[in-house]
Amino acid sequence: MKAVILNGFGGPEVMQVGEVPTPEPGKGQIRVRVAATSVNRADTVQRKGNYPPPPGESDILGLEVAGVVDGIGEGVHQWRDGDRVMGLVAGGGYAEYALMYAGHGMAVPESLSLQEAAAISEVYITAHLNLFRIAQLKEDQTVLLHGGGGGVNTAAIQICRTLLPKCRIIVTASPAKIDRVKELGADLVIDYRQQDFAREVLRFTADKGADVILDHIGANYLAANQSALTVGGQLVVIGLMGGAKAEINLGLLLVKRQRLIGSVLRALPVAEKAVITAAFFEQVMPHIRRRTITPVIHRVFPMQEVVQAHQEMESGSHFGKIVMTVGPLAR
Repeated sequence: MKAVILNGFGGPEVMQVGEVPTPEPGKGQIRVRVAATSVNRADTVQRKGNYPPPPGESDILGLEVAGVVDGIGEGVHQWRDGDRVMGLVAGGGYAEYALMYAGHGMAVPESLSLQEAAAISEVYITAHLNLFRIAQLKEDQTVLLHGGGGGVNTAAIQICRTLLPKCRIIVTASPAKIDRVKELGADLVIDYRQQDFAREVLRFTADKGADVILDHIGANYLAANQSALTVGGQLVVIGLMGGAKAEINLGLLLVKRQRLIGSVLRALPVAEKAVITAAFFEQVMPHIRRRTITPVIHRVFPMQEVVQAHQEMESGSHFGKIVMTVGPLAR
């Protein structure tokens, strides 16, 4: 089968499309004939050699796929060959065929194209897991989301606005993306290049602060996030684009009874990830099926243009998801 191969680690130029063996589904797995996948920030980190796949998983890039079931492993009863499926993979998405644990797949509704389906699993499940299952965000609370135009952030805005209509949503974004973030449903958008986001959050909340912060920056934002967080607030860190090491004000953490939570979806046990997927399917997929929530797709590349797709991701100019087509796209 054709797949994206890494010739070492480094910039986008280390990637090329080549031939690799077609995988066979093991116990509890299905094989997916991939129609489309997507580019996630984690893929660029892995390409640089800084995010290896979990033991036993494919070292091919790609954390989500959409396509049709092409093979059934032992013990799998809920899927049949030809079923349209979308879901998480721990690796292997940039290929014509990928292995997926049966419990990590979701049926693609007829209202959704496979291109759209490829833009959902990683970012929407990440947003739902961290905001609703971990932080237990509530209707009367305020949430601060960093990274206005990224896939997780655009997903988080939509999910929060749909499931919790009265929740107050604050987003940090670059100037070029402010208007589009507002259109998605944010109550306040902060220009992180020109404004002190902690000060603006406190001003907007009458000095109370945000109840929940979803952050992918890490070290560089830690102090300001603590300042922006309310008493008893929760900071959920899902990425380290701004560094992995920082000093923490433990006095502020104690006095304000703050919670600092680290969260990575990819490394979770298979059974736990299946529970998370099932909860998402029950609570969010009905809105996607009715298209009250629709994936925000920035651009679609063919797999042969994987280098350009990664360059687009790393330029920071995208708004929403970057999708890659792999095989024929049936409705």
